[in-house]
Amino acid sequence: MPIPSLRTGSRGEWMLTGNVLEGDVRLNWWNEGLQLKLRIRPAGLVLALLYAIACWASRQLSLDQFYLPAGVRVAAVLLFPPRWWPYLLLGEYAYFAQMRVPMIEKYGLAWIVLGSALLMPAVMLIVHLHRKMMVTTKNAWLISVAAASALVVTALNLMLAHLLWPTPPEMPVLASIARLVVGDFIGILTLAPLALLWTRRTGNARWTSGFAPPALAALTLMAIIGLYAAQLPLDEANAKTSMQLLMALPVVVLTCLYGWRGAAIGVPSLNLIIGLTTPSPYTGAFDPAAFATQQIMAVTGAALLVLGSRITHYYHRSRLGEVGERDALKHARNSLVASELDLRERARHLRKLGDGIDTSLSEVVNWLNAHGHPTIANSLLHMASVHSRQFREQTSMVYPAALEHLGLYVALQAGGVRETWDLSHRVMRPRLLGDPCQLSVGLQLAAYRALTDAVSLLINSESGQISIRVRCGRRGGRRGILMTVALLDSYRSLSPSTVTATVERLAGRTIAYGGTVQCHRNRIRMAMVETGDSAAIGIASFNAMDHVTTSGQGNSQTQI
Repeated sequence: MPIPSLRTGSRGEWMLTGNVLEGDVRLNWWNEGLQLKLRIRPAGLVLALLYAIACWASRQLSLDQFYLPAGVRVAAVLLFPPRWWPYLLLGEYAYFAQMRVPMIEKYGLAWIVLGSALLMPAVMLIVHLHRKMMVTTKNAWLISVAAASALVVTALNLMLAHLLWPTPPEMPVLASIARLVVGDFIGILTLAPLALLWTRRTGNARWTSGFAPPALAALTLMAIIGLYAAQLPLDEANAKTSMQLLMALPVVVLTCLYGWRGAAIGVPSLNLIIGLTTPSPYTGAFDPAAFATQQIMAVTGAALLVLGSRITHYYHRSRLGEVGERDALKHARNSLVASELDLRERARHLRKLGDGIDTSLSEVVNWLNAHGHPTIANSLLHMASVHSRQFREQTSMVYPAALEHLGLYVALQAGGVRETWDLSHRVMRPRLLGDPCQLSVGLQLAAYRALTDAVSLLINSESGQISIRVRCGRRGGRRGILMTVALLDSYRSLSPSTVTATVERLAGRTIAYGGTVQCHRNRIRMAMVETGDSAAIGIASFNAMDHVTTSGQGNSQTQI
C-alpha cells in the first residue's frame, strides 16, 4: 500500500493524499483505491492559535460572574464565516488541552474529553439556528444568542460535572446556575457586540464622522467614575454600587444619540470597567457585593441593546422615507419641467405658423393693392392684425416665452393672460414686488402656472373683484416666492368646493417646489422655495436661462 504524502495545494493549502489498494479485482473502486483529501489552510492554523491565546488571556482577567472566554467564543463564531469554524474548534480544543490535561487525575479523562468537546459545537449550532433571525430582526437577535449560549453552556458544564466528576461540586445547583449564567451572559455582552460592530463598521458614514468624539467622551467619563468607585473602601459598598450604576448614564446617552452603535460601544465598556475593577484575588473568584450590580447591568445592557436596535431600525426607516420623499419631489419637478418643455416646443411651432399666416396675408394685401382694390386690402389688413394679435396672445398662454427673457412679472403684465384678466373685468392690477429673475426658470414657470390657475378658479367659482399680490425674496438663506390671490371683499369666504378644487389642482405643483398652498377666508396663499436641484434642473433644461435680465424689475430683495 502506498504511503500517504503531504503536498501544497494551489492556494497555499496543505493537502494530505494517499491511495489504499487491496483485495478484490472485481470492484473498480477497490482496485483504484480510496483518495483522502484534507485541506489545511495555514491562515486557519494561525486563527486557531490566536483564538487559543485569546481564550487563555481573557480567562486571566475573568471571574465566575464575569467570564470573558464565553464572549470570545461567541464573538469568534460571529466574526468568521462557517468555513473557518473548524479552525476555531481546533483552537478551542488547544485551549482546553493546556488547561485541563493536568486535571485528568482529579476529574477523570471522560470529563476532560466531553467537557471540552461539546461547548463550541453547541455555540456554533445556536448561531446557525439564529441565521434567519439575523436577517429579519436586525441586531436584537444578539440578546437571544447570548442568553441561549449562556444557558446551554452552563447546563452542559454543570451536567457533565455532576455526572462525571468523582466528587460532585459542593455549591448548590441553583447558585451555580445563577453565577455561571450571569458570568457567561455578561462576558458575551462584553465582546460579541464589539465583534458585530466591527463587521458592520462601514455600514454608516456616522461611524467615521460624528460618532467618535461623543463615544470617546462617554468612555472617558465612565472610566473616571469606575476608577473612583474602585478606590472606595469596602465599608462603603452602597456608595460604590451607586457610582457603578451612575456609569450607565453615558451609555443611555450614546444609545439615544446613535442607536444600536452607541449601545454596542457603551454596554461592553460598562461591563468591562465593572468587571476589571472588581476585586479578584485569583482567576475564577467571586465577589458577592459586585454580583448584584452586575445582574442589574446585565439586564440594563440587554435592554439598551434592544432599545438601540429599535432606534436604529426606525432611524433607517425615517431616512428611507426622507430619501423617498426627496426623490419623489425631484421626479415631480422633472415631470413639470418636461411638460413645460413640451409646451414650449408647441408654442414655438404655433409662432412659426402665425408668422407664415402673416406673411401670406401680407402678400394677399399687396396683390389687392396692386390690382386696384385698396378698400378690400385695408379691411383685410385690419382683420388680419386683430386676429394675429389674438393668436399670439393665445400662444403666449400656451407657453410664456417672455418669462425666459424678461422674467415672471413681464409675462404676467404683457402676455395673453393679462388680456384674459382684463376681459373678465374682475381682476385688479397685480401688485408685484421683488426680483423674480433671481429665481430659476423652472420655479418661475411653476409660479406662473399656479397663479393663473388660482385666478381662473376664483373667476369661475366665485363672484366679485379679485386682487393679486406677488412677492419674491429670501428667507432663511433660500430664495422663494409668495403669491396671494384674494377676493376684494374681505368679509366673504371661499366656498368649500373652491377650497377643495384649489387643493386638488395647486397642491402638487407647490409641494414639488417645497412650498404650500393654503385657503384662508377670502384668499388663496401659495409659497414656493428654491432648492438646489430645482435650480440645477432649470439651468440644465432651459437654455434661455443664460439670457435672463434683471432690467426693469428692480433689485430689491424683499423678505418673504
